[in-house]
Amino acid sequence: MTGETDLRRLLASMTPRLLTDVYVFTTLAPDSAVRDGLDPVMQFREREGLTLIVTEDEAKAAGLAGTFRCRMITLDIHSSLEAVGFLAAITKRLAAAGMGVNPVSAFYHDHLFVPAERAEEALAILRNLAVESGDLAHRLSS
Repeated sequence: MTGETDLRRLLASMTPRLLTDVYVFTTLAPDSAVRDGLDPVMQFREREGLTLIVTEDEAKAAGLAGTFRCRMITLDIHSSLEAVGFLAAITKRLAAAGMGVNPVSAFYHDHLFVPAERAEEALAILRNLAVESGDLAHRLSS
């Protein structure tokens, strides 16, 4: 199961889905294990520490300082890990709106962490990008 690699199909077929939880990024010491009570949606070990993306409520309950209050948008299309330009096109469009985004690629889907207060706006931008890409793909195939 390799996923889609065609950029036009990826953009035209993506269905962005906004999740309800508010997330934050936090970090633990480099040699730390994930604490009980935390169920990170993502963890990544760097030299400087263990980065976790957890719900804001989980971080508060664990006494962890969180940064970048955000919401997660899942792009519901199975994108290949080798796809070229998919996230670049998406982040370019969000950047044009002055919006920071932290993308995470997993095996099946790409996920975008966008500022919580601009999540609905990001969703609208992504839906518009999918429609525009579908229109372009249709014109090119006609």
